[in-house]
Amino acid sequence: MSHRNAPLTETGRLRPARCVVDEGRPLRRAAERFQVSRTTAARRATRHRRFGIAGMSAGPPVRTTSRCEPRPQSRNTFCGCAASIGSLGLAARCGIAPSIAQRILTRHGLPPLAALDRATGEPVRRHEGVRPGERVHIDVK
Repeated sequence: MSHRNAPLTETGRLRPARCVVDEGRPLRRAAERFQVSRTTAARRATRHRRFGIAGMSAGPPVRTTSRCEPRPQSRNTFCGCAASIGSLGLAARCGIAPSIAQRILTRHGLPPLAALDRATGEPVRRHEGVRPGERVHIDVK
Protein backbone atom coordinates (compact mmCIF):
# COMPACT_ATOMS: atom_id res chain seq x y z
CA MET A 1 0.00 0.00 0.00
CA SER A 2 1.49 3.32 -1.02
CA HIS A 3 1.08 6.52 0.90
CA ARG A 4 -1.57 9.08 -0.02
CA ASN A 5 0.76 11.52 -1.82
CA ALA A 6 2.64 8.95 -3.89
CA PRO A 7 3.26 10.19 -7.46
CA LEU A 8 1.10 7.53 -9.10
CA THR A 9 -2.00 8.00 -6.94
CA GLU A 10 -4.83 10.42 -7.73
CA THR A 11 -3.39 13.03 -5.39
CA GLY A 12 0.09 12.61 -6.85
CA ARG A 13 -1.22 13.04 -10.41
CA LEU A 14 -3.30 16.03 -9.38
CA ARG A 15 -0.43 18.00 -7.81
CA PRO A 16 1.51 18.88 -11.01
CA ALA A 17 -1.77 19.47 -12.87
CA ARG A 18 -2.92 22.01 -10.29
CA CYS A 19 0.48 23.64 -10.34
CA VAL A 20 0.15 24.27 -14.09
CA VAL A 21 -3.59 24.91 -14.43
CA ASP A 22 -4.56 26.65 -11.18
CA GLU A 23 -1.32 28.40 -10.21
CA GLY A 24 -0.28 29.25 -13.78
CA ARG A 25 3.28 27.99 -13.44
CA PRO A 26 5.25 27.05 -16.57
CA LEU A 27 5.00 23.44 -17.58
CA ARG A 28 8.75 22.91 -17.44
CA ARG A 29 8.99 24.23 -13.86
CA ALA A 30 6.11 22.07 -12.68
CA ALA A 31 7.67 19.00 -14.28
CA GLU A 32 11.01 19.69 -12.56
CA ARG A 33 9.35 20.34 -9.20
CA PHE A 34 7.38 17.08 -9.18
CA GLN A 35 10.13 15.07 -10.95
CA VAL A 36 8.10 13.97 -13.95
CA SER A 37 8.75 14.47 -17.65
CA ARG A 38 7.31 17.46 -19.50
CA THR A 39 5.04 15.21 -21.53
CA THR A 40 3.66 13.59 -18.37
CA ALA A 41 3.05 16.99 -16.78
CA ALA A 42 1.36 18.22 -19.98
CA ARG A 43 -0.82 15.11 -20.17
CA ARG A 44 -1.92 15.50 -16.55
CA ALA A 45 -2.61 19.22 -17.00
CA THR A 46 -4.70 18.54 -20.12
CA ARG A 47 -6.73 15.85 -18.32
CA HIS A 48 -7.28 18.24 -15.40
CA ARG A 49 -8.50 20.98 -17.75
CA ARG A 50 -10.90 18.61 -19.55
CA PHE A 51 -12.23 16.41 -16.77
CA GLY A 52 -11.27 18.11 -13.50
CA ILE A 53 -10.38 15.97 -10.50
CA ALA A 54 -12.28 13.00 -11.96
CA GLY A 55 -9.79 12.88 -14.84
CA MET A 56 -6.96 12.11 -12.45
CA SER A 57 -8.48 8.85 -11.23
CA ALA A 58 -8.48 6.77 -14.40
CA GLY A 59 -5.66 6.23 -16.85
CA PRO A 60 -6.03 5.64 -20.56
CA PRO A 61 -8.40 2.82 -21.52
CA VAL A 62 -6.89 -0.59 -22.12
CA ARG A 63 -7.37 -2.10 -25.59
CA THR A 64 -9.53 -5.20 -25.62
CA THR A 65 -8.89 -6.10 -29.25
CA SER A 66 -5.76 -6.37 -31.32
CA ARG A 67 -5.40 -4.04 -34.27
CA CYS A 68 -3.58 -6.75 -36.19
CA GLU A 69 -6.04 -9.59 -35.68
CA PRO A 70 -8.49 -10.24 -38.51
CA ARG A 71 -12.22 -9.67 -38.06
CA PRO A 72 -14.26 -12.59 -36.63
CA GLN A 73 -15.89 -13.39 -39.99
CA SER A 74 -12.52 -13.74 -41.69
CA ARG A 75 -10.89 -15.80 -38.89
CA ASN A 76 -12.32 -19.06 -40.22
CA THR A 77 -11.01 -18.32 -43.69
CA PHE A 78 -7.72 -17.21 -42.17
CA CYS A 79 -7.30 -20.43 -40.18
CA GLY A 80 -8.64 -22.58 -43.02
CA CYS A 81 -6.10 -21.53 -45.60
CA ALA A 82 -3.19 -21.48 -43.12
CA ALA A 83 -2.18 -25.06 -43.88
CA SER A 84 -1.89 -24.49 -47.60
CA ILE A 85 0.04 -21.22 -47.80
CA GLY A 86 1.85 -20.93 -44.44
CA SER A 87 2.34 -17.97 -42.13
CA LEU A 88 4.39 -15.97 -44.67
CA GLY A 89 1.67 -16.32 -47.29
CA LEU A 90 -1.03 -15.46 -44.74
CA ALA A 91 0.93 -12.46 -43.55
CA ALA A 92 1.43 -11.19 -47.09
CA ARG A 93 -2.22 -11.75 -48.01
CA CYS A 94 -3.59 -10.06 -44.86
CA GLY A 95 -0.94 -7.35 -44.54
CA ILE A 96 0.29 -8.41 -41.09
CA ALA A 97 3.58 -9.70 -39.69
CA PRO A 98 4.27 -13.47 -39.89
CA SER A 99 4.74 -13.61 -36.12
CA ILE A 100 1.24 -12.20 -35.62
CA ALA A 101 -0.19 -14.71 -38.09
CA GLN A 102 1.48 -17.52 -36.15
CA ARG A 103 0.19 -16.12 -32.85
CA ILE A 104 -3.39 -16.07 -34.18
CA LEU A 105 -3.10 -19.65 -35.39
CA THR A 106 -1.71 -20.77 -32.03
CA ARG A 107 -4.54 -18.97 -30.21
CA HIS A 108 -7.08 -20.95 -32.23
CA GLY A 109 -5.46 -24.28 -31.40
CA LEU A 110 -3.74 -24.91 -34.72
CA PRO A 111 -0.28 -26.50 -34.71
CA PRO A 112 2.79 -24.42 -35.52
CA LEU A 113 3.25 -24.12 -39.27
CA ALA A 114 6.73 -25.62 -38.97
CA ALA A 115 5.09 -28.86 -37.79
CA LEU A 116 2.81 -29.15 -40.84
CA ASP A 117 3.51 -31.01 -44.06
CA ARG A 118 3.68 -28.38 -46.81
CA ALA A 119 2.05 -30.55 -49.44
CA THR A 120 -0.98 -31.77 -47.48
CA GLY A 121 -1.24 -29.36 -44.57
CA GLU A 122 -1.51 -32.26 -42.12
CA PRO A 123 0.62 -32.39 -38.96
CA VAL A 124 3.80 -34.39 -39.47
CA ARG A 125 3.65 -37.56 -37.39
CA ARG A 126 7.02 -38.71 -36.20
CA HIS A 127 7.56 -42.03 -34.50
CA GLU A 128 9.45 -41.66 -31.29
CA GLY A 129 10.67 -44.75 -29.52
CA VAL A 130 10.11 -45.51 -25.88
CA ARG A 131 13.73 -46.55 -25.28
CA PRO A 132 16.89 -44.93 -26.69
CA GLY A 133 18.13 -46.73 -29.81
CA GLU A 134 14.82 -48.50 -30.48
CA ARG A 135 14.57 -47.27 -34.08
CA VAL A 136 18.20 -47.83 -35.12
CA HIS A 137 18.64 -49.55 -38.48
CA ILE A 138 21.97 -50.92 -39.64
CA ASP A 139 22.82 -52.25 -43.11
CA VAL A 140 25.75 -54.65 -43.17
CA LYS A 141 27.51 -55.52 -46.38
